[in-house]
Amino acid sequence: MPETLTIIDNRTSKKYEIPIQHDTIRAMDLRQIKQKEDDFGLMSFDPAFMNTASVKSSITFIDGDRGILRYRGYPIEQLAENSTSFLEVAYLLLYGELPNQQQREEWRHNIRVHTLVHENVKKLMEAFRYDAHPMGMFISTTASLATFYPEAVNIFDKESRQRQIYRLIAKVPTIAAFAYRHSKGMQYIYPDNEQTYAGNLLQMMFKIGETRYTVNPKLEHALTVLFILHVDHEQNCSTNTMRSVGSSHVDPYSSCAAAAAALWGPLHGGANEAVIHMLDQVGSVKNVPSFIKDVKEGKGRLMGFGHRVYKNYDPRAKVIKKLAYEVFEVTGKNPKLDIALELERIALEDEYFVKRKLYPNVDFYSGLIYQAMGFPLDFFPVLFAIPRTVGWLAQWVEHIDDAEQKIARPRQIYTGYGERPWVPLAQRP
Repeated sequence: MPETLTIIDNRTSKKYEIPIQHDTIRAMDLRQIKQKEDDFGLMSFDPAFMNTASVKSSITFIDGDRGILRYRGYPIEQLAENSTSFLEVAYLLLYGELPNQQQREEWRHNIRVHTLVHENVKKLMEAFRYDAHPMGMFISTTASLATFYPEAVNIFDKESRQRQIYRLIAKVPTIAAFAYRHSKGMQYIYPDNEQTYAGNLLQMMFKIGETRYTVNPKLEHALTVLFILHVDHEQNCSTNTMRSVGSSHVDPYSSCAAAAAALWGPLHGGANEAVIHMLDQVGSVKNVPSFIKDVKEGKGRLMGFGHRVYKNYDPRAKVIKKLAYEVFEVTGKNPKLDIALELERIALEDEYFVKRKLYPNVDFYSGLIYQAMGFPLDFFPVLFAIPRTVGWLAQWVEHIDDAEQKIARPRQIYTGYGERPWVPLAQRP
C-alpha cells in the first residue's frame, strides 16, 4: 500500500492524495485543498502545538507512553548512572557522539578558558536591587553578553558560532552564582577551573572564608546527575522559544535569554518550586488523605504529577528519587520527603489518578534535593537553566543548519470584525 492519506473534500467531491512520512503529513500539503482556485486553502488548527511537529531532530527521543527518554540514542538511565562528567554529556548533545579521551580533554579546556566574565558584567549585576530575583538577573545578564561579543551575530560562521557555544556553557554557572551571591549580599567568587562543572558552581555559590573550598563529592555527583537529567527534553516551551527566536537569525545570547524567560514560568522551570509550596501546604503525613480528597474534588492541584508528554512514570523521576536518598545521607533527610512519599503512594494506587495516567514527573523530587543542598526556592529555575543552556544550543545549531527552516511565523484564524467604516467621534455611542 502507498504511504499516503486519501482525503475527500465533501464540499467539492475532490479527492487528494497526501504523502505520509514519519507518520506525519505536511501541513502545507493541505493548502491544495480549495473550493475555488483563488482560495487560500486549508490550514490545520492546533492550539499549544498539541499534535504538530515543527522540526525534524536527532537529539532527544521521548516515548511518553512507555516512559522512555534518550539523548542521541542513549537511555537517560545509563547516562545518569555512568557519566561522571556533565560536560561529557554536553558534548554528546552538541556533536552526536560521546567524546574520546582527547576530545573530552580539549572540550573541557575550551569551556574552562571562558568561565570568567568581563568585569563590566559584574558591575551590571551589582546594579540590580538587593532583592532582585536571581532568574531575572540570569536572563538579563545572559542577554547582555550579546553586547560584549558583537561577532556573535555571525551565526553561519562556524568558528564564531563555536566560540559562542563555549562562552555560553562556560559563563552561565558564573552568572548564576553571581546572582545568588548578590541576593545574599556577599562578594562574588570567581571560577575555580580545577573543579568540575558542578563543583565549580557549588564553590562559587557557597565558599565563605576558605582558601580553597572543598566540595562534598556526593553533593557534586548529585548536582552532576541533576544537570544531566535536565539538559534537554525535546520540543518543550523554552526549546521551542530558542528555536523560534533563533529563526530570526539573532545572536545565540538573545535566543538563550528568551528561552530562559520561557523557562521561568511556573508551568515549566518553576514547577519544582510549586511542589515545595504544595508540600508545605500539606504540612504533615496525616494531612495527605484530606489533601488528596480536595484534589479529587477540584479544590487543589497535585503538583509534580502528570506531564504533557509522559503517560507513564517519568524516567527522570525514577533516577531522582534514588538520588534523593544519597543526598540526604549527607544533608539529613528533608522532612518533606515523608509527605512526598505518602502522596506518591496514594496517587499511584488511587483509581482517580491511575486512569488519568498521573505519575510523578522530574519536578516531584528534584526540589527536595535542591532544598536539602541549601539552594533557595527562587534559585530553582536558575539551576534548571544552567544545564538546559546546552540543550538549547544543540537545538539552535540543528535549527539554523536545517535548510527546511524559515523564520517562525504561525498562521491564525481571524475571528474579528469584517471591514467596517470609520465612525467620527461625535457619532460613536
